[in-house]
Amino acid sequence: MILRALAVCAVLCLPGLAGAQNVAIGTGAELRGLDKITGEAIDMTLATGESAALGKLEVTLRECRYPAGDAASDAFAYLTIRDPRSDQPVFEGWMIASSPALNAMEHRRYDVWVLRCKTD
Repeated sequence: MILRALAVCAVLCLPGLAGAQNVAIGTGAELRGLDKITGEAIDMTLATGESAALGKLEVTLRECRYPAGDAASDAFAYLTIRDPRSDQPVFEGWMIASSPALNAMEHRRYDVWVLRCKTD
């Protein structure tokens, strides 16, 4: 878990490793959830600070960033995903659209990944 967080930080925080990209901040994000038991895909469009239900989980978007000048390109979003039956978040951190496995949510029933940022 710590190694994954360091890898995400390296991609997002260190310009030399990330290709020195300028980033822009989106007004929201499009996410996709998957119920691994039923096979149902659930698309969610969230504004920054907004939450949506994914089964019994609550998915909250904190921020979405993308390469400046190319909103359709690789998005990365900071998400907090909670199960109301637990004190600890199921997931909290950055998810990257092009590399969802880099910092994936580990849940027995649901998967969540980032599709793109919204720019209005």
